[in-house]
Amino acid sequence: MAGFVGRERYLRALNDELEQVRWTGEGRFVSMRGRRRVGKSRLVEEFLRRQGTPVPHVFFTASRQPSERELSFFAEDVAGSDLPAAEVVRGGLAFDSWDAALTLISSTADRSSPAVVVLDEFPYLVEADPAIEGTLQKVWDRRLSRVPVLLILIGSDVSMMAALTGYGRPLYGRPTREMVVEPFDPAETADMLGLPAAEAFDAQLVTGGFPLIAQSWGRGKDLWGFLSEALSDPTSPLIVSGERVLAAEFPVEAQARDVLRAIGAGETTFTAISRSAGVGGTPLTRSLELLVEKKRVVSAERPLSAKLSRETRYHVADPYLRFWLRFVGPGIEEVERDRGELVVEDIRRSWTDYRGRAVEPLVRDAIERMLPDERFGAARYVGGYWTRTNDVEVDLVGAGREARPGRIEFVGSIKWRERAPFARRDLARLVSQTTRVPGTDPETLTIGVSRSGFDVEDLDATLGPEDLLVAWRSPAEP
Repeated sequence: MAGFVGRERYLRALNDELEQVRWTGEGRFVSMRGRRRVGKSRLVEEFLRRQGTPVPHVFFTASRQPSERELSFFAEDVAGSDLPAAEVVRGGLAFDSWDAALTLISSTADRSSPAVVVLDEFPYLVEADPAIEGTLQKVWDRRLSRVPVLLILIGSDVSMMAALTGYGRPLYGRPTREMVVEPFDPAETADMLGLPAAEAFDAQLVTGGFPLIAQSWGRGKDLWGFLSEALSDPTSPLIVSGERVLAAEFPVEAQARDVLRAIGAGETTFTAISRSAGVGGTPLTRSLELLVEKKRVVSAERPLSAKLSRETRYHVADPYLRFWLRFVGPGIEEVERDRGELVVEDIRRSWTDYRGRAVEPLVRDAIERMLPDERFGAARYVGGYWTRTNDVEVDLVGAGREARPGRIEFVGSIKWRERAPFARRDLARLVSQTTRVPGTDPETLTIGVSRSGFDVEDLDATLGPEDLLVAWRSPAEP
């Protein structure tokens, strides 16, 4: 199925867990996390649908309700399922605790046949009842792990889901598999949409690789055709996905949303963000901590060189949300009054400059995936370099260590122009700035990355869109 391009490895992993349940007759425990709207729930639903012989299961999605209501909704889902426990619940049994609910499922399990229990948006249950962690740990250790049940916890709060199974928490060491579901990478986006490499990177910068948005693109459609169509419909996935992400991630943190909007509008320094968002000092520090460390929707980057620098720059980490905050969110009013073409024109005017900056993290990620590679010396990490005054800005810096490397292995420049190739003046500027990056020497390599080819031959390595796309062709198993 087209919607499951790039998802087969996750489906295989879930199938492997279910096969272990069948083979051993004992429980297996999957913890699945990933960004909101990345398709985790649909992935598990597809896994259940693909079973040749239907597997008894219950799929429960928490909804940020008080614990008593969540239990009531769970009981309704169990009663409507084909689990052995369903008949007992339909007979009038009510759950007064999660301990009772999960114990019933384990005690009624058919020991000759596997069953699947899915708890979606598990962090919401933890918010409503923090004791559920310890409850689940106890029931898992004493009961569920001893019967043929595949337990799947799903969560969109990535940092919370990672912490739930961390050292010192009740569920530490319990999952038999932890899965991180990522958006489509650029190669998967190219395959799904039938686009050549350069156009696939454009699509990645707009959709972020989120399956629902990518599906709405339509196979073979170009960027401007997609935008014209999506921005003429206020209910299109391109528009509503961003609204839903912000509403779910920041239900009460209005200040953090203001800070995120400032970063999305292009502000990158603490001072500029403070001025744009109208938030300063300690409140801004707290908001940035929430966005960077807890929500992980913003990246905090420092220059990579042999000299320690605290010149932190902030960027929206997800390409889709970055695009949405810059163009779509501010243009919703125009879309709603049937003037989406005005938003498209705004994007056209700014696209070259926006794309040139937005593609940099994808390029760095691609090169880092290629390492180690003799074309890039002994580099293992890729970053950038800049100064406080921005008189020196180098797109690509490669080093053997991430923290204060003794030597810089390569420096590079990215020119992602529509038609103009990487020219001699681009090389001259790169060479002139190389000596100002601490840790470079005469043996430091020079790298060029271009969307539209090269007019120079003096670079140590050159990369185009096709070369970058190859870096994602062999994804790791989850």
